Amino acid sequence: MAIAWLTTAPIIVLVLLILLVASVRILREYERAVVFTLGRFERVKGPGLVLLIPMIQQMVRVDLRIQVVEIPSQDVISRDNVSMKVDAVLYYNVVNPEHAIIQVESYRPATNMLAQTTLRAVLGQHDLDEMLSERKKLSADVQSILDAQTETWGIKVANVEIRTVELTDNMVRAIAKQAEAERDRRAKVIHAQAEFQASQTLVDAATILSSIPAAMQLRYLQTLTEIGAEQNSTVVFPMPIDIVKPFLSLLETAAGDSRDGHSAAPQSRASVGV
Repeated sequence: MAIAWLTTAPIIVLVLLILLVASVRILREYERAVVFTLGRFERVKGPGLVLLIPMIQQMVRVDLRIQVVEIPSQDVISRDNVSMKVDAVLYYNVVNPEHAIIQVESYRPATNMLAQTTLRAVLGQHDLDEMLSERKKLSADVQSILDAQTETWGIKVANVEIRTVELTDNMVRAIAKQAEAERDRRAKVIHAQAEFQASQTLVDAATILSSIPAAMQLRYLQTLTEIGAEQNSTVVFPMPIDIVKPFLSLLETAAGDSRDGHSAAPQSRASVGV
């Protein structure tokens, strides 16, 4: 008996060690264990030391940390029929390990495929201009839709970031021409507005100067000062209209007298003949 015990004792100890190793699991702080007993869900365990009954209980590890997934480039046709390629980055994590293991066969590829189809569907409902100018809003729309659809899987979609919107070369050239035309249009509008404001200012200034004679004289003196400061070979000397008016009146009077003299001379010659 003693000899038989000595031969079987090491075997028993070895079997116990194997069973102990098979029944002990250590989970990190960010891990959980979904435990099944004879194929039926029992509970979620962890973190720390987890004991299992060998051959009867099995467990599946679930990582609760945020997963970063690159959504590959997707062919998208916008609402205004523009073809492009769009890629994005998906951030999600497991919040319910039980549902993540039981409700879906493999939550990682399922979430990735759902993100691709949702990205194409959401972007296809918008124009190219909206995709380029409202990227954050579109990312938020994709995130909210994904979060609602993956909630039953125990998945929380934290964020979706649209990284690049790649256009064809022809479309890039067309957009460049459109931007150039828009810049030209804005420049012409600004120039027209400046001309209008300048004309309005001139009208206001003329109104003020005409109502205040002293202001007109001051402006006249200022103009003479500016002309004198410039080194010009030709100087145009402006004359106020009120100074020129007396000379114009004298010229008109002299012209009238000359006309009267010419008309009186023929009458005198006619009387002498009689």
